[in-house]
Amino acid sequence: MSKDSLFRHAPDIVPRKIGKGMSIPDLVGLMGRTCFEARNVRRAAELFQRMVDQEDTIWLGIAGAGIAGGMGGMVISLIEAGFVNVICSTGAQVYHDLHFAFGLPVKSIHPDWDDDRLRRHGDTRIYDIGIREKETLEAQDSLIRRFVRERYERLHPDPISSWQFNYELGRWVADTAPHPELSFTVAAARCGVPIFWDSLANHSIAMNLVRTDHEGFPIQLSAQQDILHSAAIAFSAEQTGFVELGGGGPKNFIQQTGPTISQILGIDFEGADRGIQIGTAVEREGSLSSCTFGEAVTWGKYQQADEANLVQVWGEYSIIFPLLAAYITDRCAPRDTTDLCSRMKDMAAKLESAR
Repeated sequence: MSKDSLFRHAPDIVPRKIGKGMSIPDLVGLMGRTCFEARNVRRAAELFQRMVDQEDTIWLGIAGAGIAGGMGGMVISLIEAGFVNVICSTGAQVYHDLHFAFGLPVKSIHPDWDDDRLRRHGDTRIYDIGIREKETLEAQDSLIRRFVRERYERLHPDPISSWQFNYELGRWVADTAPHPELSFTVAAARCGVPIFWDSLANHSIAMNLVRTDHEGFPIQLSAQQDILHSAAIAFSAEQTGFVELGGGGPKNFIQQTGPTISQILGIDFEGADRGIQIGTAVEREGSLSSCTFGEAVTWGKYQQADEANLVQVWGEYSIIFPLLAAYITDRCAPRDTTDLCSRMKDMAAKLESAR
């Protein structure tokens, strides 16, 4: 005997045409009426819009090398529109971001090169991003050390967090670089958006601090302050949304704010409200840092395994992130910047008093 289909209440799939002059939101909406990861792109775009419209404190995690590849302009747009309130980035992203502000050579190249030959010519590459060793990297190293010398009074004697270092760096670049408008580090400093590093040691900025330490300009970076201040932001927020480009350290740093508050500090806290993660890693062998959203819920990193508020997009973020950024730029009204940098001391005190 025939039974009713279990699919009977599901939406019909209908082939849709692409129209000339179609907007990004219309394209994303069309994608969401097809299949596979295209549906998740629409789900992520709509969730990102809710984060903005409903006044979430929005964290952006940036792994990989997207900034070196020119994606910093998209981050600047979101910062200036008030759509990003906190950032956790690898230190390498901040380092490479400054190439553009100072006009140091970064080239779009083909990835199929003889790397031995590149080395002999003083060329380096990140897949299809070409960078000169002397004219770009060594020039950037010199600028980092110059920053430390010129702003040393603001960087010592007390230990500082990575966001404080990046805030002072952004202000210095704004004053000294010929093209500060091309730097997301500058935009973050101007708007009071803290930039945390996921690691205090795993990048060229820290490598240069070894030299400035030996030259008489020692700086103490504090991982404990990074943990405390990031947790303070999460604790003080009425609602929190995470947008994670890639996995790795930035993703885990952002998501550990909840367990820091609840498990380590012993304060009643339920984790973040919503999250979007974009990446190609899989969970089976551990490269999807902090693994699936469901697993993250078990650690207290998110409040509940709610499909409406947690969207995983399996894809390479240089393709997905521009669609999401364009979608919310079109759909959302700009928000006032929250200037969390100037409020950090008060937020930390609020967290401490809750213990």
